[in-house]
Amino acid sequence: MTIKLHNLKPDEGSREAKKRVARGDRGRGGKTAGRGTKGTGARGTVPENFEGGQVPLVRRQPKRPGFNNPNKVVYAVINVSRLEEAFEAGDEVTVATLTERGLVKKKRPVKVLGHGELSKALTVDVDAVTATAREKITAAGGTVA
Repeated sequence: MTIKLHNLKPDEGSREAKKRVARGDRGRGGKTAGRGTKGTGARGTVPENFEGGQVPLVRRQPKRPGFNNPNKVVYAVINVSRLEEAFEAGDEVTVATLTERGLVKKKRPVKVLGHGELSKALTVDVDAVTATAREKITAAGGTVA
């Protein structure tokens, strides 16, 4: 038998007949028609997005795009290649020396990134260092505190 649109039927028990609600107060499904008494459930007026009186999800979201997390740590970043240019072999790299030389301007925690090459042994003591930067510093004979 070929499947045609007029031959298709839902699975047995998957469709339930709509409840026929009586109209009089003597009928079994009459008067309140199984909806109890009063309240929004008894009336067909409950909006789809109604959350039972709590502040709706739409109103709990930040008003404009670009919500800023107050706990996020924003680093002032500097690459290994800049350390190569600005420091001599054996120098100590700290937040104070970086700001002193104008490599970091804002007063933020400093993070060293691993872009570029380093051939000098430096002692780096900053707030954060990436794994690649740590490898390059130690490979050049320096230390990361």
